[in-house]
Amino acid sequence: MTAPPTIATKFLPAKDQLGLVAVGFSGGQCKPGVDAAPTALIESGLLTDIQETLEYTLYHDGIVHGYAKHLPAPGTDLPLHIAGAKAPMINPIGVSNVTHALCDQVYKHASKGRLVLTLGGDHSIAIGSVAGTAKAIRERHNNSEMALIWVDAHADINTPESSSSGNIHGMPVAFLTGIASAPKENPDIFGWLKDEHRVNPSKIVYIGLRDVDIPEKKILKDHGIRTFSMHDIDRYGIGKVMDMVLDHINCGPGQEGMPIHLSFDVDALDPYVAPSTGTPVRGGLTLREGDFICEVIHETGYLVAMDLVEVNPSLSGDGPESLGAKETIRAGCSLVRCALGECLL
Repeated sequence: MTAPPTIATKFLPAKDQLGLVAVGFSGGQCKPGVDAAPTALIESGLLTDIQETLEYTLYHDGIVHGYAKHLPAPGTDLPLHIAGAKAPMINPIGVSNVTHALCDQVYKHASKGRLVLTLGGDHSIAIGSVAGTAKAIRERHNNSEMALIWVDAHADINTPESSSSGNIHGMPVAFLTGIASAPKENPDIFGWLKDEHRVNPSKIVYIGLRDVDIPEKKILKDHGIRTFSMHDIDRYGIGKVMDMVLDHINCGPGQEGMPIHLSFDVDALDPYVAPSTGTPVRGGLTLREGDFICEVIHETGYLVAMDLVEVNPSLSGDGPESLGAKETIRAGCSLVRCALGECLL
């Protein structure tokens, strides 16, 4: 069913060099267990598939990073109360510090021209992974912008002021675009994000949305961000939707193309397929639709980075050994393999 990738890469010097960062971090949300996802994905044989079946040269330090040295002392990372906010930001110092460290790790791989795979972890880690890729792309390609394809049931574009929970895994796109910035109550929190780390809202495309907060809907409309909800997928089919996605970011047939960072939250899949995740929402993508998204992006030759996040092996049935957990891990591995070149024939 698989074969080594044969698609020529457009923005990387080689098609078979992969940098991996494993992120065992759960501080962007309140449910424990998502920090165990990288280990579960690796133990399921994902790295073996990447190296032996897909024939990538893998650059990985062999560590699932918990970032203990970047976390504040217990009891000191207090919720940050922001003027006008619905809820205080949870773990603001820790998430800022960890994503800054992750940004540097991803940047080191991306600056060497490697495709970068980040295994999370909750979706707050995308603040670091996307920022690191964006900085490297600007440096390597004459200040070029990159596209961000965000596959998720949720928009994750709340600001600290609009969020009803204060969980930062619901805010990464706001910080990455500059819609949200370092709070005046503590400018050090996400103050490390500079223009070189950011993504232009016009270069962002969402796929699979079906649980979007009212303030987020306004943010999306105000900034003209292109979205494809499950309604659009039902109406047009995933094939047509992907044609429109690529056309929007100038990556369709005959177009100039641009580097793509794919950030895939496993909760974009229907809970029937991937139940072990923190915020499941019924009516999502089938596994084939998810795999197809990844296959199509791989086929462009423009993929420079991918995140796979929010697998939580502890949130199904009897825990990590339950059928639901195993199916979610298998689904996550399938998405990664398809993005890296696995094909049906």
